[in-house]
Amino acid sequence: MPGRYFLDTNIIVYSFDSTAPRKQTIAKKLIKNALILDIGFISYQVIQEFINVATQKFQEPLKPEDCKIYINNFLSPICEIFQSVDLFEDAIDIRSETGFGYYDALIVASALKGKATILYTEDLQHNRKIGGLRIINPFQMLK
Repeated sequence: MPGRYFLDTNIIVYSFDSTAPRKQTIAKKLIKNALILDIGFISYQVIQEFINVATQKFQEPLKPEDCKIYINNFLSPICEIFQSVDLFEDAIDIRSETGFGYYDALIVASALKGKATILYTEDLQHNRKIGGLRIINPFQMLK
């Protein structure tokens, strides 16, 4: 069984996307396992990005109360990494080393800070390793 994993925002967003049912199923399973098995986690950044997408960019945006309920019931329990100067500095270093954009580097820094062995994301280079972290696109098999 793999070690702990970090969920990028796009995984959370796909859990709401009924237009991509296979991706939605995979995303929901990853979130469920994070909650029930206590093996997955997110950062404050993922919550912020989710709120932005869910309330403004979803085909049918979440109502404020529904967004709050989702945050409290699903995201807050798995949020382990919060902003700090050290995290920002780590992200700057990762950006310099990898060429990733700052916000992607901040996701990587958060995953590393939480000692994840896997970062699930659709946005970065599948199978790339950064330190002890492997970037995995969980939807790769669907292509």
